[in-house]
Amino acid sequence: MTATPKTSGMMRRGAEFLGTEHAIMCGAMSWVSERNLVSAISNAGGFGVIACGAMTPALLDTEITATKALTDKPFGVNLITMHPALFDLIAVCAKHKVGHVVLAGGIPPKGSVEAIKAFGAKVLVFAPTLALAKKLLRSGADALVIEGSEAGGHIGPVSTSVLAQEFLPALAEDHVVFVAGGIGRGEMIASYLEMGASGVQLGTRFACATESIAHPAFKAAFFRGNARDAVASVQVDPRLPVIPVRALKNKGTEEFTAKQVEVAKRLDEGLIDMGEAQLEIEHFWAGALRRAVIDGDVERGSVMAGQSVGMVNKEEPVAEIIAQLMAESEAALTRR
Repeated sequence: MTATPKTSGMMRRGAEFLGTEHAIMCGAMSWVSERNLVSAISNAGGFGVIACGAMTPALLDTEITATKALTDKPFGVNLITMHPALFDLIAVCAKHKVGHVVLAGGIPPKGSVEAIKAFGAKVLVFAPTLALAKKLLRSGADALVIEGSEAGGHIGPVSTSVLAQEFLPALAEDHVVFVAGGIGRGEMIASYLEMGASGVQLGTRFACATESIAHPAFKAAFFRGNARDAVASVQVDPRLPVIPVRALKNKGTEEFTAKQVEVAKRLDEGLIDMGEAQLEIEHFWAGALRRAVIDGDVERGSVMAGQSVGMVNKEEPVAEIIAQLMAESEAALTRR
């Protein structure tokens, strides 16, 4: 008998969709959401998601194989829609019979949802507006993640609480909807479940888990940081469709502003086209993030973190984080 009957009951739909004990997904964090953290989250009853990011198909193939060696529980793969090898990456997921693919970073290109569904996987998508959410669900997406601006990494302009109030009453009855962005405690999970969410997604809370391979200096930056330190990047040129990124403020934040100016100048001079400009920005982030997560350069690297970073103050095993979130949610629902 589960010790969290109210929370588990309200999560049942999401948990059944994911094939997990708890409807708690881990956000895909490049360099962080790899085999070790993903398998630990899935083994603890949550749903780990591999962050493909800028990986090549060969690298993704290796990562999925390695993750499968560490867990026999369900896990997903997050693919960036603007990746030039998107359909090759989908083929890798098909080869491994991945059960769930999350499409992030923009509207899924023509044929991508169909290609994923063709091998029996479920498709999860992000949508910044209710109209687009409805369109994507009509077009074959199986579930939706609504992510507010409090989240770390790439973000939209609207807060989670506003998105939840707008999307959940309209969609939650007929669709599986996960809420993400700024969730650091179980009480918040309870509130979104009461509003009709099928489950939640957290990233920042798991970034410093014991099983996370993030550099000790990266984790220390999280422990020092608070909500005000996690700032969104500035868009320098309105023509450059740069999705803002939330990270802890440092020298790297300033370097990104300078990078945008440089890319915009070359765009002006006709040296690169818009697609190349976008990819260059993406590659900048991939490199800056690697410097922080893997090398521990928290001054010049990108320390992507959500505003819930102030609630992360020590290294804990994934299983304890999930148990604590479930217990907090249960206590909140019991007090109602």
